[in-house]
Parts: sequence; structure tokens; C-alpha cells
Amino acid sequence: MGDEHTAETAIDKAGVCETLAARGFTVNICGFSAIDRYLGWDSLPFVLIETDAGLSDLARHFEGLRFPGASLADGAVEQDGRCYFFRCIDSEDRSPHSQSRRPSYKLLGFNQDWKTRRFRDPWGFYPLLRQIRDGAPFSTVAMPSPPPWWEDPGTERRRAIMDGALILARYSLEEEKRIGEINHIAALIQTLPEGPAPGEEEQRTLLMGLLASPRPGFGLELLKASGFIAELWPELALLDDVDHSKEFHPEGNVWKHTMETFRYRKTAVNSGTAYDLRLSLGLLLHDVGKPISVSSGSHRFEGHAELGARQARNFLERLGFEKSLIGDIYYLVKNHMLPAALPRLPLIRTGEIMESPLFPTLMELYRCDESSSFKGLDGYYESSAAYQSYLRNRRNPYRSADGKKIGKKQMLNSQRY
Repeated sequence: MGDEHTAETAIDKAGVCETLAARGFTVNICGFSAIDRYLGWDSLPFVLIETDAGLSDLARHFEGLRFPGASLADGAVEQDGRCYFFRCIDSEDRSPHSQSRRPSYKLLGFNQDWKTRRFRDPWGFYPLLRQIRDGAPFSTVAMPSPPPWWEDPGTERRRAIMDGALILARYSLEEEKRIGEINHIAALIQTLPEGPAPGEEEQRTLLMGLLASPRPGFGLELLKASGFIAELWPELALLDDVDHSKEFHPEGNVWKHTMETFRYRKTAVNSGTAYDLRLSLGLLLHDVGKPISVSSGSHRFEGHAELGARQARNFLERLGFEKSLIGDIYYLVKNHMLPAALPRLPLIRTGEIMESPLFPTLMELYRCDESSSFKGLDGYYESSAAYQSYLRNRRNPYRSADGKKIGKKQMLNSQRY
């Protein structure tokens, strides 16, 4: 049974799918990638494909094919700004109920034939997906029978944790946190066999998927409740051990504050579901220096921005992120306290930082950070005015960047050189 609803996305024009289909191979968009296409959402930074092409076929048609590990995919190729993960299937895998191709959750058995654009729903999740597509939160959705997606996880525990976290982050549309439900899912997952520890690419792909989703806090809460974060991302686990001042941070400790900041992100321009990865990583890591900083008297978390920048760099390097992106996050974390003091600091302290093309992202981080506290946004608006004044003065040939008038002699000298 198919569904005629389709959404035109970048995948429809992708050379990867077209190349395989033109050579007679099957091309099925699977799991999260198929669900997002059905919902009409921007796709994740990765695309999941099942095909009857073998590895030798993929290697012949795609230069740069690599092998990320069997637990993630049989092969992978970078194209069109995304990573395409391939799972090579044979004749025994063709049945949607085959144990060898059973997904971690039945919801992820949803798929689409790329050639015909028809969706296939072997486990009866159309009612759920239609309601999500129409904006209904999970709490009002009439869940399908047999049991809901989280009550029948297959595969190993670690895979069920990662997929469950991404399902929650991606498709749970409620505003309030659902800690009771998250703990229930974590308890169910504990009974599964452990499975192999995820490698750096698997961890990186998971984190990018969470941060590209509307509710990353839901997924991160499941990772924490299940012990995943304590085991593999200890820098984040430490955030739960550091209390904040209730005067300015009613949301609680540093972990809860960090999760709260995600609520205030804005989607990317011309996109209803895509979020900026740099901003999201900056929010996730902006306070990772607090657990390792020193506090004395009223001076809490002394030097946490600099410490956090180094901690963030180590974390991202361990997960194999690109050096340029790591450098950007280092800048955001190291300078995340500066916007608050921008109106009062001399230009000699702030000019080079404001010249960075990342400074608008830093201001967005500051806005999300302030929005999650009792401080309000007065400081953000004041700092925004100071930044706009700097940009205006920088373009004015009669004033210096800090707004001081430039005399004729000084102007002539500057033009001469």
C-alpha cells in the first residue's frame, strides 16, 4: 500500500539516487530519511538508502566510497553537502518483515521507493505520521496497534538508545519535557543485549541528527537516563552535577539550563525545520567549562569560557568533526560571555572579535542563553545596539569604528596609506 503524498527535496535531484536507479538497482529511502520526506521536512545531514547494489557496484560508480563500519552502514559517500549511507541488501532481505533487516523500532521500517516516489508502511504508522505532519503533539496522537514504537525495540541496546533518542528529538512536538516517558523508554531498553560501542562517526552522526531536530533536549535526556552520555560523552554528564543560581537560572542546574537554551533557536532562513549546526553545538557546549572551573565567593565559574573552549575542542576532536567547524565552536564558546559586556568594553578589546563572520552567530547564542534565564533580553538588545553602532561607524569615513570624529588631517593620512 502506498501514499500519494510526496515532498520535493534535495534528495529528489540527488546524483547518488539517480546514478543507482539509472543502472537498474533498487533505491529505497529508509527510516528517518523517508519519514522526513513524508512530513515535508528538510532532511538530516545524512540520507539512509537500501539498495541491491553490492559494494563492488557502489565502488565502481562512486569515487570516494568509504566504509564506516557495519553497525552504521555498508558504505558511505559524501555528495550534495550530505552523507549518503548505503545498506546493501540481498534477496533474503527483501521482505519488510525479514529479521535480518528488521529496524530497531517498527516506526523506522517506513520507507520510500525512490523511483516511484511511493511510500511503504509495513507496520501501520500512517495515522501517527499524518498527525505529526499536521502538527499534532504526541500526547494527542492515537498510537497504532500493535504497541507504540518504543514498546517493541529490537536489535542491541546501544542502537535502540541512539535511534530512540533521535525519534524523540525529531518527532516529539510537545513543549514540556516528558521525563517520565523518557525514563520508561530507558528502562525498556535496559533489557536488550548490549551490542558494540558506537564509533566516532556513529556518535558524530547521532549528535548532528539530534541538533538538527526541533527538540534535541528530549533525545539528550534519553541518552542521559540510559547511561549513554556518562559512558561516552562525560563532558556533558558533568553538567548535571553543577548547580546554578536560582536567582537568574530558575530552570535549575547547568544541564537543565543547556537543554532549555535549545527552545529559543530559530530555524534557518527559508526553512521550517533546519537548525544551524554551529549555533546548536555552541549552545550544547557553551558551559562545559563550568564543572572544571574554580569558584570563590561571589565569583562563580572563573575562567569557564576559556576552559570550556578547550573542553569543547577536545570533545569535538574525539568525535571526528572537521577542524574548521571545531575552530568555529572554539570561538563561540570562548567568547560567549563577551556580548553581555559589549556596551562597556573598549573597542581594542572587542573589535577583532566583532570582525569575525561568526559574530552574528555569537549574538544568537547570547540571545538563546539569556532567554532561558530570568535576566530577560534587555542586555541582548543593548548589546545588539552597540554592535549595530560599530558596523555603522565602520562604514562611515568621517568616524572611527568606536564613533569618534575623524579630523581632515587624520582622514587624509588614512586615505594616503
